[in-house]
Amino acid sequence: MRQNRRAVQSKSSIAVIAVVCAVVATVLIVVRGGDEKASAVQSAYGQPSGAGYGHSGSGHSSDSGSTEADDSQPAQGGGQPVTEVDKTFLVKVRQAGLWEIPAGRLAQANASSEAVKRAGLHLLDGHSKLDQLVREDARILGVPLPDQATEEQQGWVRQMEEAKGAEFDRLFANLLRASHGKIFATIAEVRAATQNDLIRRHARQANQTVLDHLEVLEDTGLVDGATLAEVEKAVAPQ
Repeated sequence: MRQNRRAVQSKSSIAVIAVVCAVVATVLIVVRGGDEKASAVQSAYGQPSGAGYGHSGSGHSSDSGSTEADDSQPAQGGGQPVTEVDKTFLVKVRQAGLWEIPAGRLAQANASSEAVKRAGLHLLDGHSKLDQLVREDARILGVPLPDQATEEQQGWVRQMEEAKGAEFDRLFANLLRASHGKIFATIAEVRAATQNDLIRRHARQANQTVLDHLEVLEDTGLVDGATLAEVEKAVAPQ
């Protein structure tokens, strides 16, 4: 009887062990299947399993749209066209800053009118900001910019260098008002027709700056009718 009982107990133990092993095996299969499924899902979204921070991509693909510009290959405004009119506009903005910033400085030293000195400060501030913007946009769009104002513009600066007091005030107000009036019309034409987002942004900023300068120059009370007639003739449709 005892031998039969021991035999039964031995068989029961073996059966229990077999059941436990089956359960463990099932759990392992489920876990492995889940891992494989997760890997498959990860691969489906383009994230290879095992790619760490030391991977050559470092989390960024070569065409990830990085905002850092390659100086050796300037981007053409996101593939948007840059016309000759657009390029000429950037050149004119650059040249304006090259003589109007010195003119603003001269106003602080040579002017007798506080209104003229105030206008000069507006020119210094506005064209300093525009000059930085135009150099940035020209680099992005691959547009070469001049390092000097035109001969005519340099001549205006020389005239102001030689003038003092009331003579300087009138010369400054009329030279700058004529120049700003002409470029104001050009900005409108560029903004209306350009197909490039950078040029649109630039034209908007230039428009705001030039409008401010027109107003402070007119506030001097020194702009005469002949100057306005000259601007009207220059911007009239041909």
